Amino acid sequence: MQGSVPIHSDSPLRLQCGRFSLEFSRPLVMGVINVTPDSFSDGGKSLALDAGIAHARQLVAEGADMLDIGGESTRPGAAPVSLEDELARLLPLIEALRDCGVPLSVDTFKPAVMRAALDAGADMINDIYGFRQPGAIEAVARGASGLCVMHMQGEPRTMQQAPVYGNVAGEVAAFLRQQAQRLLAAGVARERICLDPGFGFGKTTAHNYQLMRSLPTIGALGYPLLIGVSRKTMIGAVTGKPVGERVAGSVAAALAAVDRGAAIVRVHDVAATVDALKVWQAVQAWDE
Repeated sequence: MQGSVPIHSDSPLRLQCGRFSLEFSRPLVMGVINVTPDSFSDGGKSLALDAGIAHARQLVAEGADMLDIGGESTRPGAAPVSLEDELARLLPLIEALRDCGVPLSVDTFKPAVMRAALDAGADMINDIYGFRQPGAIEAVARGASGLCVMHMQGEPRTMQQAPVYGNVAGEVAAFLRQQAQRLLAAGVARERICLDPGFGFGKTTAHNYQLMRSLPTIGALGYPLLIGVSRKTMIGAVTGKPVGERVAGSVAAALAAVDRGAAIVRVHDVAATVDALKVWQAVQAWDE
């Protein structure tokens, strides 16, 4: 495809993710497990432990290469969750899924949760604040866990009220570069770091699509890109569909991200995304 960034072919990039060393001969699919009552897409679906385990195993069976577990909603306007509640939601599920065969990522910005999740067996920490919270870098610096640095303008309760950028891709890239350098300075190995430009986190629909077109700018920083656009408002703004009817739009956005260099796509609809990526890979193979 014209303009594509073929990092999935002979790419030197890799991601050390706890017990797993990930390579990107193909784009990887990260399945979303929300153990929250109020997530924008599937709040409450996996809140019970048995339901969370069943959902996780279903996503792995559908082809998920990784799982991302979240115990606190980060949708726009979301209310904070206490440390105790977040740990009570996350830790039993991490322990139950340790042997599911794929890396377990935990979506949190609280340093205490990061430490407890890693102690329980998590392989990766996915931080919407990009490890800016006091103590976050110290909580993750040692060990071999993967670290996803995400960009967010503002904070979840207010981030969508009036986001403003002069150059969204340039500013996002500058932030991600700075935070990656802070991790490196703290002794984190480069191969433990991946970057997420934070679609929908303090960005208008126009910002999101400008950022999608400019993903190679972020990819030029030299770290694997993790992209999460699944079922988000940017999909609904184009398709006019409510959250539950955004599968096709989400798959299209995931393919657009992969074509622009994404190494990992974070999705709710694993089976549909896996099938679409198989076709994308076949097209790429025939191009070669």
